[in-house]
Amino acid sequence: MTIPPCTTGKHSTVDDTAAAEPQPTDGDVEAKIKAQKEEQESFGPAVARGPVATQPARPTPSPAPPESADEDDDPSISVLEGASCKRKGCGVQYKGGSREGEECIHHPGQPLFHEGSKGWTCCKKRVLEFDEFMKLPGCTTKPHHLFVGAKKDPSSAEELKDVRNDFYQTATTVIASLYLKKIDKERSKVEFADKDTVELDLRTSDNKRYRTCMTTFAPIDEAKSSFKIMGTKLELTLVKANGTGWPVLRADDPHTGEIIQAGRAGRVV
Repeated sequence: MTIPPCTTGKHSTVDDTAAAEPQPTDGDVEAKIKAQKEEQESFGPAVARGPVATQPARPTPSPAPPESADEDDDPSISVLEGASCKRKGCGVQYKGGSREGEECIHHPGQPLFHEGSKGWTCCKKRVLEFDEFMKLPGCTTKPHHLFVGAKKDPSSAEELKDVRNDFYQTATTVIASLYLKKIDKERSKVEFADKDTVELDLRTSDNKRYRTCMTTFAPIDEAKSSFKIMGTKLELTLVKANGTGWPVLRADDPHTGEIIQAGRAGRVV
């Protein structure tokens, strides 16, 4: 009774203290318990759900690349001095002379880089530095090195249906470029057959072949026309027979509607 009040307000003759909430009777408690039991019987007992362990998805490992098939040099193909062995991990250079007693120590498998380590699929040795990887000694020995490989079958060359081309012209000539890399000059054929036909049989060092009989838009002087094989293309210099302007290169090319003036560069792809 001696504890001082904690709130300040106006005096009043009316007691406005909030009434205490009514306490539940024993009957109310029993009714609530009965209702909960009936609800559990209706829906069945709750099944406890155990914790689900989550694991990060692991990427499916890629299958190891197949080891390269055995290949030997064709004895009918001459080896140039200074040629390097093509087998991985060998790199011996041909110095001329007899090849009796050659031993090629190499890796028949494929390079394998995994989580910082480097090695080959054909052996277990692993290193961390790339320079060390390049110095890993071969794990397989084979008689004779592989300097030139087997002779390629010309009939198995990949046939190309078309190659990219463009051209420009002057008053007297049409200079056309047919883009094809690694054209083999010895095995390829370019012939100015007649006044409106150029026959092409282009073979490449990576076993591709492009053959076509090109009919030019206008007559050419086949005796004066020429060609040049470069690293990435074949260049044709077609001498016009009548000085006509060419809107397209081939007679069967669709006309683009572009007006090309003689003496100025034009381009058709």
